Amino acid sequence: MIFDSKDLLSPRRIFFFLMCMILGGVGGVVLDRGVLATLVPLRNMPEQSLPDFKLMAEAWNVIQKEYVDREAIQPRNLTYGAIGGMVDALGDTGHSTFLTPGMLKSELNFVEGKFQGIGAEVRIKAGQVVIVAPIDDSPAKKAGLRAGEIILKVDGKDTTGIPLEKVLGEITGKPGTSVTLTILNPDTGKTRDVTVVRAVVHIRNVTWNLVPGKKMADLRIAGFSRGTTKELRNALEEIKKDAKIKGVILDLRNNPGGVFSEAVGAASQFLRSGTLVLEKNAKGEIKNIPVDSGGLAYDIPLAVLVNGGSASASEIVAGALNDAHRAILVGEKTFGTGTVLQDFTLSDGSALLLAVSEWLTPAGHVIWHKGISPEIAVALPLNVKELTPDLLRKMTPEQMWQSGDNQFLQAIDVLQKQTGG
Repeated sequence: MIFDSKDLLSPRRIFFFLMCMILGGVGGVVLDRGVLATLVPLRNMPEQSLPDFKLMAEAWNVIQKEYVDREAIQPRNLTYGAIGGMVDALGDTGHSTFLTPGMLKSELNFVEGKFQGIGAEVRIKAGQVVIVAPIDDSPAKKAGLRAGEIILKVDGKDTTGIPLEKVLGEITGKPGTSVTLTILNPDTGKTRDVTVVRAVVHIRNVTWNLVPGKKMADLRIAGFSRGTTKELRNALEEIKKDAKIKGVILDLRNNPGGVFSEAVGAASQFLRSGTLVLEKNAKGEIKNIPVDSGGLAYDIPLAVLVNGGSASASEIVAGALNDAHRAILVGEKTFGTGTVLQDFTLSDGSALLLAVSEWLTPAGHVIWHKGISPEIAVALPLNVKELTPDLLRKMTPEQMWQSGDNQFLQAIDVLQKQTGG
């Protein structure tokens, strides 16, 4: 999910974005605004809404008077539940969302590249809590959680139909404490219990390493927190200094998104000019977001890896490079986060993130709920870990070819056809 004064990135999302450091992220999107500051004053309440507010007050009073579990009647929890229910009723499941003050703080921390929890972005999808992406080097990643898996229970408590903020509240905790998740793999239908120890997670947005035995670089962007473009430019400058490198594998797998401006900056490193993404508002008006000038890697052959954990900002980057015929996409269909989220802060520090526009690829392809399908579809076998620059640094060519990461190996083949090796 992505935020700018609007959002995407994540993600974000969601979003980027909500990060379970929270656990995951608001659908892959992340905040790129000085402050969340759009307050809706109560005096703007339309008269035609008064009967509905009266109806809600009636329900509130009945609960206050009649509900048997008196300790469970917490006014603020009831309020947050009502607000979350209104947002859920919009049908923008997993993207438009309500953030409690604590969740909002976690989201802001993700923008800065540091958070605590298990380190996985999650969304509500079809009433289930779905892992969008585990963050690199996070407890979730190390525990073997994968994009697309479903969290059925948290410490034995069923998550079905439970608001996301409540699920995240159960998963979130102090570093060093543990939480047990019951996980369903939708591909196999099998469930397993995974115990994860919470920690402080530092996001390394950009890493790279030589591909063993090849004249190529593996360049990974794990998220689009603030500073990603600068980190990417530094990496590209290092890559350009090595005259042996003839091509780059850009790995966006399990990248939940982030700050919109960082997505624009990153994609612009590989594009000379043109439209990077389209923004379509509720009136059907379309605004072109152009490529930034001054990129460092206009001509180097490029293959891009994506999967179901590639969301929000990473989908913007992948879509821009694909539509410009700048890179071939390899892997699996992306998550499908494609709305622009605008923040509306409430008086107690909570916030609504509401979809106000939609992102389209430069060629006009819809991302929202559809995702981006790679030109070369390759599934990652179960129990196979994605190769990363850190892993490649310790590998021989033989170990790399025996890794089982068919997506990465296919990307090598794509670049070999362009570069001859």
